[in-house]
Parts: sequence; C-alpha cells; structure tokens
Amino acid sequence: MPRSHPAFFILVGIPGMEKSHTWISILVCLMYTAALLGNTVLLITVVKEHSLHQPMYIFLCILAVCNLLLSTATVPKTLGVLWSLSTHISFNGCLAQMFSVYFVFVAESAVLLAMAFDRYIAICDPLRYSAILTRSVVVKVGVAALARSFCIMFPAIFLLKRLPYCGHSIMPHTYCEHIGVARLACADISINIWYGVAAGFLSAGLDVVSIAMSYTLILRSLWGLPSSRASPKALHTCGSHLCVIAMFYMPAFFSFLVHRFGHQVPRHVLILLANLYVVVPPMLNPIVYGVRTRPIRERVAHLLSLGVSGRGA
Repeated sequence: MPRSHPAFFILVGIPGMEKSHTWISILVCLMYTAALLGNTVLLITVVKEHSLHQPMYIFLCILAVCNLLLSTATVPKTLGVLWSLSTHISFNGCLAQMFSVYFVFVAESAVLLAMAFDRYIAICDPLRYSAILTRSVVVKVGVAALARSFCIMFPAIFLLKRLPYCGHSIMPHTYCEHIGVARLACADISINIWYGVAAGFLSAGLDVVSIAMSYTLILRSLWGLPSSRASPKALHTCGSHLCVIAMFYMPAFFSFLVHRFGHQVPRHVLILLANLYVVVPPMLNPIVYGVRTRPIRERVAHLLSLGVSGRGA
C-alpha cells in the first residue's frame, strides 16, 4: 500500500492556551537564554582550567553539550510557533528534529550513568581511580554512549515513515515528538507505542537501575568509613549529581508514561510539560554544579574577576 506522507506539518502550539502563548514564549526564551549562558560558562571554565581536566569534569562538559543540543533542537522552533513566525516544518525536518531530541536524551542518560560510575570509583576504590578512568576510557565511554543512542533511536524514523497520514498535517504541539507524529497517522500505531516503551526501558530505564545500584554501593561504602568527616564530604560530592539525576529523570518518566498511557491528562498539560522539560534541566544543571561544586564555583569567580579587571584596565 503506498504511503501518503504530508509535505509538511503545521505546528499549532499549545491547544487551549493560545492566549498565553506570548507569556509562555517569554518564559521559555528567558530559560533558554539562561541555559545557553550557564552551560557555555561551564564549558569555558572547564576547558580553560587545566586543574579541572579530570574525568568528573569532562563528563560534566559532555552533559553541558547535551543540554545545549537538547534545548537548541527544540526551543528556536518552539518560539517561532508561539510567536506565529514559523509554524510549518517539513516531514523530513520533523523526523530529523524528533530524532535529535531523543538521540540527545538517550546520550545524556548514558552520561549521567557514567558520572555515577565515576563517583563510585572515586569513593569506593579511590586508589585505583586514575588507573581505571583514564582519558582513553572516557573517550570510549563517550563513543559507546553515542553509538547506543543512534542504534536505539534510528529505527523510530522508519516506524514513522511506514505510516500513512491520509493528509493529516496539523499537529497540536510546538515541536516534533515520536508519538505526537504517530498519532496523526490513519493506521494502527501499536508498534510505535511499544517500541517507544522498549526504547525507553533499554536506555533510560536500565540507566536508572544501574545508577541506583551504584549509589547503593556508595552508601554502603560510606556507612563503613571510620572518619566522621569523610561521610559528609563524600556525600556532598554526590549531592550535585543526585540533584541533576532527579531533574532529568522524574519529569522525563512522568511525561513518557502519561503521554502513552495517561489519556485522561489534558493535552495542553502534556505539551506544556514537554516544552518545560527541554529548557528547565538545561537551565538548572550548570547552576546546581556551579553552586554545589567548589572548584567550579571558585574558577568561575576567578574568570569573572579577570574579566572585570581587564575591562577596568
């Protein structure tokens, strides 16, 4: 049977909240600007300071790059839709945007798992830390994360291409999501739904389980430390990572499950959450690490003081 793909989709924004599009766009724009600024400063700080060229901070840089890519893949188009400047997106462009969003999401999940492993080695086996987490190992972890992300998400493109759309081209969203596109098809999308569930379990689901195991072992190790000062100090080094993990996974799993199975949740709520998800974690992650990680906080303050003194001179 021939497939009828529309030449383009029309993104209509957030149905039921059209009168609030301007205010929502201002909020999204401010958070996107903060995300760009915060992650860029974090990247510059780590790159310029040789003392921060350690696995923990390299993973943090990769996380910052993922944050920038995730928000940049969606926010510019979202603002164009909310401002009624650019509501059309080509079929292939829509698939490319969908792939980019999920590709970065799965890669970022892998980075968070790598950061949990880094903390596990640093606390549970500190004497072998440098021998285990060498630069080549860090590079291999990054390549493996990208390869896994590509292998998991690439089939989703063909699952959407195989569907007939029967001329349906109006999408109630601000950017392209897998299930959002699939629901425009005039055919059974059960395969798309269950593939999305399987992909989520094989990526973020397994990563969460592994992260939980890592921190269980970390807590067991900390429990047996003899020094009364060692436990709070070691826990503090993990606190930032745990905050970022919570910000990344909790809204993601909520949106993922509700979008597929929570048919009673209003659509505008789902779309609003999807828009906030691609800007809130990228905005907060560098703030969390900047405030809670003393080396980064000190280096940022040092760089800013150099910039101020340079202008004064």
